[in-house]
This record gives sequence, C-alpha cells and structure tokens, in this order.
Amino acid sequence: MHSLFRPCIDLHNGQVKQIVGGTLHDTNASTLQTNFVSDQPASYYAQLYRQHGLQGGHVGGGITLENAREWIDRGASKVIVTSWLFPDGRFSEERLRQLASEVGRERLVVDLSCRRVGDGWVVAMDRWQTLTDMRVDAAALLSLAAFCSEFLVHAADVEGLCGGIDVELVRCLGEWSPVPVTYAGGAASIGDLGLVSRVSQARVDLTIGSALDIFGGDKIRFDQCVAWNKTGRLD
Repeated sequence: MHSLFRPCIDLHNGQVKQIVGGTLHDTNASTLQTNFVSDQPASYYAQLYRQHGLQGGHVGGGITLENAREWIDRGASKVIVTSWLFPDGRFSEERLRQLASEVGRERLVVDLSCRRVGDGWVVAMDRWQTLTDMRVDAAALLSLAAFCSEFLVHAADVEGLCGGIDVELVRCLGEWSPVPVTYAGGAASIGDLGLVSRVSQARVDLTIGSALDIFGGDKIRFDQCVAWNKTGRLD
C-alpha cells in the first residue's frame, strides 16, 4: 500500500494556471505570481487524467448548499467546500450538516487548506487570505469526518513554491485523520511521493502542480507519477 498521486485542475479567471498560493489576493492583481498559464482548456487535462486512469482529482471553488446537488447531477463524484462553511470566518456546523444531508456524506469533501500559525495550522479561506476560527488538529478532523468522506488540504504557505512539502503537516494529517486526505503544496521532486507515503504511513495522497511538466514544470514528469501509482516504486 502506498500514497497516490492525485491530479488537479487549477482554474483562475477561466484559465488553467499554476499560482503561488500566498499571492492570490482578491483586490490586487498586481501581486499575483503565476508559474504557468496553459494554452489548453480544462477539458484537455480532464481527458489526460481519464486516459491514464487517474482518479480523485479536484476542481473546487464556489460550492454552496444551493449549487452542490447540481454538480453531482452533472457527474461530479464529489463536491469540495471551504468558504461557505465559514460565514464571517467562523465555522458553522449547521451548514456542514445541511450540505452533508443534501449530497450525502460519501460525496462531500471538506477543504481544510491552511496556514501555519505558531506551532500549528489554521484553516484559511477567501483565496487563503483570511484565517478562520478553526485550527487543524486531531479534534477538528475527528468532528468533521462525521459529515464528509475526505479532506483536501493545501499548505498555503508553500503552495506553488516548489520548495518542498510541509512534512510536519503531512505527518500530522496521517496521524489525525479518520478519513482519506489529499495534500497539496510544495512538491519539488518525484521523491516527494515516497516521502509523503512514508511519513503519513500511506494515509495521505499528494497533488502535484507547478513542479509537474504538464504544467510547465521541470522537476517532475507526469509519466513518473502515473508509474508510481501503478507500482509504488521510484525507478
């Protein structure tokens, strides 16, 4: 058993992009640092992933109680929610209960993308610029897992930098989460798949973005990731 490479399609203003997460502001476009802008539509990447049997990919953003069912009806296996669960930055268990009731726990992914604060991490929303009142810890993951089937966690502080994953966060997610977790942020080499697998005891999967060749990167080849999923070996 080993951790898996999970595909992603990151969209910004209708284009597939790879962005340095910490620079993604709502009002000041001049601060945005972009690693890659694709000349291909999102459907190109979706077809590529399907061709190679890659599942568990994520396209998130804007999910609410009002539109979640529509995405499921259109064919999404699951929907991902973050900001809607945190009105004014405060977690609403009632909203989570409502959404789980609407689409079913097995079709709901809670995005706990976070920033490091002190000796831990705090969930961040609104393009990862606003800290919420929820710490990412064992108690929170246990409580939330009653209403969802999976967590998605971007380490916003290292997202898009290709400088290495947040090893401590990955280790903690592996220890704390009672449901599957996909981690994103900082992957810099194919060896990071093995690292995530080891430190999480194969309980956390890894999404790779800016370092990947299909997104303009020169550190990790897409075919290496496909091969890893089949064999769990870094040849």
